Amino acid sequence: MSFETSDIEKNKAMAIVAYILFFVPLLAARESRFAMYHTNQGLLVFLGALAVNIVGGIIPFLGPLIIVPIGNLCVLVLMILGIINAANGKQAPLPFIGHIQIIK
Repeated sequence: MSFETSDIEKNKAMAIVAYILFFVPLLAARESRFAMYHTNQGLLVFLGALAVNIVGGIIPFLGPLIIVPIGNLCVLVLMILGIINAANGKQAPLPFIGHIQIIK
C-alpha cells in the first residue's frame, strides 16, 4: 500500500495525533488513507495498553509490580515508534501488532 504525497503532507498531523487520541482522526480525517493507517496502529496501541493494565490489575502482586510497568513501557515504545513513522511520512508497521487491521 502506497500513499499519495499530498495525502501524507496534508494529514501528517492527524497521523501523529492518532497515537495519542486515536478517535480524533476518525472524526477529522476519515477520507485520508494515510491518517486511517496510523489511526489503526494507534487503536492497536490503545488496546494493548488497555489489555496490559487490565491483566496487570487482576493478577495480584506480580501485576502491579512487574506486568503493568513493563507492559506500559512497551506501549510507550510502540507509541514513540508510531509517532516517528507518522512524522516521517512512513508506512511502517509496528512490531508485534502492526500486521493487524481493525480499521479499513
